[in-house]
Amino acid sequence: MIYLGAHLSSAGGFYKMGLAAVGIEANTFAFFCRNPRGSRAKAADPADLEKLRGLLREGQFGPLVAHAPYIMNPCSKDEGIRNLAAEIMAGDLQLMEYLPGNYYNFHPGSHVGQGVDAGCRMIGDMLNRVLRPDQNTVVLLETMAGKGSEIGGRFEELRQILDMVELQDKVGVCMDTCHVSDAGYDVRSHLDDVLEEFDRVIGLERLKACHINDSMNPLGARKDRHAPIGEGTIGLEGIVGFITHPKLRCLPFILETPHDTPGHGREIALLRREIGER
Repeated sequence: MIYLGAHLSSAGGFYKMGLAAVGIEANTFAFFCRNPRGSRAKAADPADLEKLRGLLREGQFGPLVAHAPYIMNPCSKDEGIRNLAAEIMAGDLQLMEYLPGNYYNFHPGSHVGQGVDAGCRMIGDMLNRVLRPDQNTVVLLETMAGKGSEIGGRFEELRQILDMVELQDKVGVCMDTCHVSDAGYDVRSHLDDVLEEFDRVIGLERLKACHINDSMNPLGARKDRHAPIGEGTIGLEGIVGFITHPKLRCLPFILETPHDTPGHGREIALLRREIGER
């Protein structure tokens, strides 16, 4: 079974979000634990989350992929911003304990001129500060496009962070097709080579989830602009080849394309038709 889903809004509650996933025939999905552009979070509603857990069991859902808010920058020059990132992640991981066995994905951040080594060290420090031995969520570093001083555009940078983490079983990687293509990894025409490099540098056992997005940009543009499936430089064939690859097809695949929920439903239907005979 291939797990396909999309990034959904939790504004109406988690159970309602699960119903939205069922409505678009998704069997996984992603969500923000709080305001994606801010730090405010609603208090957890245990009854609502219990209803969602029941729905997930009944629907045979794969792992979910929560997403940290975009404002987090654990390698900022500003100590206050770094502390806020740690507080946000700690709070989100507490909420994720109501949904055990899933993933929490975050953008590593931008070193803003401090250098890659310093940035990676700060990210590793935050993870060591926040992660707990008894937590039931694996935290994922996302592959990035490498624009500006962004960390995560090279596999080696993610490996550098991972090597610093004390609780090794609590961390992994989420690969974004648009981001890695924009970073210069040719997932369209040379996916085997990309996966071999990922395995050599990081280890494929660390890859826990994928964001599937087409790209508006040519290979190596380092810009990070998502396109609908089949309307970008990776193309429908490239995306289908990615999600059906024998080394990847067991992972949860999350759409983050520029569509609303019905649009994501159409993309899921398109991909299911394409992979039907594979």
